Amino acid sequence: MKVLLSIKPEYVEKIFNGSKKYEIRKNIFKRKNIKKIIIYSSSPISKIVGEFEIEDIITDNLDKIWDVIKNDSGVSIDFFYQYFEDKNKAYAIKIGKIKKYRKPKKLAEFNINYAPQSYVYI
Repeated sequence: MKVLLSIKPEYVEKIFNGSKKYEIRKNIFKRKNIKKIIIYSSSPISKIVGEFEIEDIITDNLDKIWDVIKNDSGVSIDFFYQYFEDKNKAYAIKIGKIKKYRKPKKLAEFNINYAPQSYVYI
């Protein structure tokens, strides 16, 4: 099973250039059989631009997660703690094999009518 994630274009670029090896999330999918993430690059791109395999999902308190991902998160320490300011637990999806689509796709090609706030199952 796959999940489509909305990701800001600046972070999508970091995923594709290899400088972002973890995608951080406040919440994670309930289903356990998710193997791939479909990347929806949010506004102003607003297209599905690629996918990656999930190598691992790490769950822990903020300090422990930051210690693991700080060099490969694609975000600053200030951004990280501000993003999780009202949380005491963080999720970090370790990005595995990446595939960038030659031609970006519309949501309709995946039978999706609108961009998800966080994620949607495919």
